Amino acid sequence: MRGELTAIGLTIFLLTPAGATPPMAPTSAPVFIVAQAVVPTAGTEDDKKTITAEQRMQARYPQPVRVGDLIGLPVLDDNARTLGFVRKIVRTKENKIELIVAYGGFLGCGERSVAVPLEVVGVAGRQLTSLDMPRSEYSSAPTWQDAGAQALANDATIKIALSRH
Repeated sequence: MRGELTAIGLTIFLLTPAGATPPMAPTSAPVFIVAQAVVPTAGTEDDKKTITAEQRMQARYPQPVRVGDLIGLPVLDDNARTLGFVRKIVRTKENKIELIVAYGGFLGCGERSVAVPLEVVGVAGRQLTSLDMPRSEYSSAPTWQDAGAQALANDATIKIALSRH
């Protein structure tokens, strides 16, 4: 709604000649100016191109951060509910960085470790936001098994995307 009103206002501004005043009606009735703007619907361009998680991460202005500063941070979903906490950060055999997040459980009982790709999260202050991995994917993700992944040292630096959440 706000976008439509902005488009209408902009159209009126651009179509009104410089220094012109709006026409006055012969009576004291209010004057209404109606304009129409064609705004493409959201998602029409999405069908033409698919963007990878790495490309989305690069568009989110990744910033360097120390690995030790991410350990223990909560990972939140779209509704600011805690999904879990970062337990460690590893580099896989495919040279991908993954966050190992303790997911589920209650007061530490019944939780399991889930590998979350670095590209799907963003940092917002002292918390991480799961941007491209919904809650349902956490619950359906397999339990993480240490299959030759190398844990990163706390003083190592990685780049992580920014989040507005």
